[in-house]
Amino acid sequence: MASENRPTQTDRLDDDDYPAYTMGRAAEMIGTTPAFLRALGDARLITPLRSAGGHRRYSRYQLRIASRARELVDQGTPIEAACRIVVLEDQLDEALRINEELRRGRDDAPAAGTP
Repeated sequence: MASENRPTQTDRLDDDDYPAYTMGRAAEMIGTTPAFLRALGDARLITPLRSAGGHRRYSRYQLRIASRARELVDQGTPIEAACRIVVLEDQLDEALRINEELRRGRDDAPAAGTP
């Protein structure tokens, strides 16, 4: 009998962080080369997980990050600068998300002195 806490195959397909794609498939999906994905790994923008055989495996989230870096590089941005821009954009998105959560929490809180 399967445990209710164990992820199913369907759960993994819905998981943005599940390393589902091989390097070749990942490169094909975002229209780049495996060398570009390796360069992003060397720049520490994305760190693919490794299969039992040692092959790089990428998640959908990593592919979105790599795709954004590719857009910037295609526009003439050096790869190191593109990686830094992507990191800063990701940090800004996270800060805005946290800010919105805090704002909602403050708006939902009862006013001081209200039972």
